Amino acid sequence: MFIAAVILSVLLAIGFALASLPKMSAADSMVAELGRLGVSNGLGRLIGALEFLGAAGLVIGLWIGPLGIAAATGLVLLMAGAVIYHLKAHDSAKKTMPSLVLLLLSAAALALRSASL
Repeated sequence: MFIAAVILSVLLAIGFALASLPKMSAADSMVAELGRLGVSNGLGRLIGALEFLGAAGLVIGLWIGPLGIAAATGLVLLMAGAVIYHLKAHDSAKKTMPSLVLLLLSAAALALRSASL
């Protein structure tokens, strides 16, 4: 199970690290999308920073188990918030699905990490 946890954690870390950059740099397209959802520029940057820290925590957590669990928990909470924002905005399934998939994958990483301690 540890191998599955490693693979999923690394893939999620890459995805979240890449997704965090436009938020932290306040890229115009990201600011517009987050604004549409009702997320301020400052909150968007905070979300990006938390995603980046979560990605780092997933990787470092491969050696320090409790940190990996904390990082996965944080990412689950972030993605739950993202899904809620999409639902409040009455977004289509197509727009909501990426956040929902990342929520489920983060929950799977949390379960795998917890089981492999």
